[in-house]
Amino acid sequence: MNQHIYLVEDDPNIRNIVQAYLKKEGYQVTLTERAEDAWEKAQNEQPDMWILDIMLPGMDGYELCKKIRQESEVPIIIISAKDEEVDKILGLELGSDDYLTKPFSPRELVARVKRLFKRSEVKPASPNPNQTVLEIDMLKMDQAARQVYWKNEEIDVTTKEFDMLEIFAKQPNRAFSREELLNIVWGDDYFGSDRAVDDLVKRLRKKLDGLPVETVWGYGYRLHIDEAEA
Repeated sequence: MNQHIYLVEDDPNIRNIVQAYLKKEGYQVTLTERAEDAWEKAQNEQPDMWILDIMLPGMDGYELCKKIRQESEVPIIIISAKDEEVDKILGLELGSDDYLTKPFSPRELVARVKRLFKRSEVKPASPNPNQTVLEIDMLKMDQAARQVYWKNEEIDVTTKEFDMLEIFAKQPNRAFSREELLNIVWGDDYFGSDRAVDDLVKRLRKKLDGLPVETVWGYGYRLHIDEAEA
């Protein structure tokens, strides 16, 4: 196995217990109690997963989560004593894949770690050799290279952003429910809120200014394309 996990937690008891359970499952674990130290270490060795506490001395877990997600799509789990819905939503909006409230069972954390690793190992389906490029109006997607072009300009997108955009582009004008998008992009074993879908759509709209992804109120989203343009 040998996947490398960074655990950023300032409570030594939690650090030691979690490390023991993860090591028992064969994971390599690097412990830090400050976000700044973890971020510095990560510049020289890229971990396969992050587990972050929110309330840390100095830089907090939210800020570290944001920095990680700007550079990488590795799985992130937030563990925190903050159990309000707004805290969980913020963590998901910043790019975390899961949120576990303290106190928690170390076995449950290990189970979630395994699920996230399993999901991240699933490779995208091989593109149709007869259609590796999707073009709709001002949007162009190279499925083989996983590149996105908007108004003839290449746009840098994350893995999940590409996956969601591809869903819309393959079936323009079809309305997808939030639950459906959540299951396709994050996997049916995802634990988080469907607000993660809203955040991903928000990011796509920001990156692709004018992208006609419409909100279907009380349901989900669709990519609206005039029939003459499709």
